[in-house]
Amino acid sequence: MMLQRSCIVLFSLSLFVPHMGFAMLNKTLLLIPHPDPELVAHDVHRRVNASLWRRQAMDTTDQAGSDQCFTGNPIDDCWKCDPNWPNNRQRLADCGIGFGQYALGGKGGRFYFVTDSSDDDVVDPKPGTLRYGVIQVEPLWIVFPSNMMIKLKHELIFNSYKTLDGRGANVHIVGGGCITLQYVSNVIIHNIHIHHCHPSGNTNIRSSPTHYGLRTESDGDGISIFGSKDIWIDHCSLSRCKDGLIDAVMGSTGITISNNFFSHHNEVMLLGHSDHYEPDSGMQVTIAFNHFGEKLVQRMPRCRRGYIHVVNNDFTQWEMYAIGGSGNPTINSQGNRYTAPTNPFAKEVTKRVETPDGDWKGWNWRSEGDILVNGAFFVASGEGAEMRYEKAYSVDPKSASFIDQITFHCGVLGVGGRNNNLGMWTTTGSEGSGGLDSYNDYTDEMSGTGLTNRLSFSVIVITFMFNLISYLFMLL
Repeated sequence: MMLQRSCIVLFSLSLFVPHMGFAMLNKTLLLIPHPDPELVAHDVHRRVNASLWRRQAMDTTDQAGSDQCFTGNPIDDCWKCDPNWPNNRQRLADCGIGFGQYALGGKGGRFYFVTDSSDDDVVDPKPGTLRYGVIQVEPLWIVFPSNMMIKLKHELIFNSYKTLDGRGANVHIVGGGCITLQYVSNVIIHNIHIHHCHPSGNTNIRSSPTHYGLRTESDGDGISIFGSKDIWIDHCSLSRCKDGLIDAVMGSTGITISNNFFSHHNEVMLLGHSDHYEPDSGMQVTIAFNHFGEKLVQRMPRCRRGYIHVVNNDFTQWEMYAIGGSGNPTINSQGNRYTAPTNPFAKEVTKRVETPDGDWKGWNWRSEGDILVNGAFFVASGEGAEMRYEKAYSVDPKSASFIDQITFHCGVLGVGGRNNNLGMWTTTGSEGSGGLDSYNDYTDEMSGTGLTNRLSFSVIVITFMFNLISYLFMLL
């Protein structure tokens, strides 16, 4: 059962505010955190426990092997177990957990089909392009009938009440920007590859059907969340961007980052504008069921202020540290697996960034049920933290021994995904089979200015097939 909204009056008020006023409403009223973040964390554990119990019950009855749908991951079990999910796509909006669970996306709105992968005109985008869809005022559920590479000319500025649903297709977003969520609410981004994003800007960019304006140069984040609320990023694969893969700043709150695969990046995730920006004290973020994979360096995440719930993630061999912070954030780490690198000087999971020891001893950072591998260690802090948390959770967080099961399908599902089986999207909603187009797969050659030649595409295809065969042999 979903937690009751804490801002019923504000939510009711929003129903009577014209869509054109949502941006201003977000700036002034909607960035209000949940009054009891520990209750939200408790609810995440309750849902994980229920899903794992269902999976284990099937394994010990005659149903074992008859339906391998239930994985123990409460998000996936919510929608993926419906064999008719392609005809019931908006069910996804009911499957969120954590602080971002209230993100409606485009639920209740019409479907918008992205049929044109171009991004030639950022002031007057063509109907059928992704940019034309995300700037509309009305709620939209945005889908991709075919595999698609979208190379952005400049940052892609979303309006509120949008779902980007890449299930069943191999969708890559690269180039300038990339995704900007600024003063918006109720956005779901699901099943999209986001990578090779670089700074761009100093030009006019349209942000709604009635407004465009001059934008300064963007940082080159994969996803930039700025002064926004009710955001859910799920089953995406993010890598190789100029700045952060996901950054949330300027009082953003009500965010869930789940089931994603992060790799090949330095500063992965920043939560908070600065140590002294008071509105970030209300930032609340759930980071759940993600795989922090190969060649990551730091910031998984790096937090300033706020309440950050890091639960049931798999961290594999960071180069500097996994979780960092300054400005006295609350870090609630539960049921994760932290595998330290071989470097003997980088075994610590945590890092208090540019903060003297005497200043952080009272910060509320704790580890509960985490598994620490290869010499990893978590430095907890905060007087009486354990007692407070023990009282808060009547349902114990599940052991990190279930991490393989819960995170097995993280990253993009289906075509172009990490060995995740999901049918090809069709206009009839039926499952199909679609191969990986070489046109939609990338290496480090993808940049902001260069183009890959035909020979490079062939090399990419051969490399992909070799890696796929090697992976299949590993599974045998």
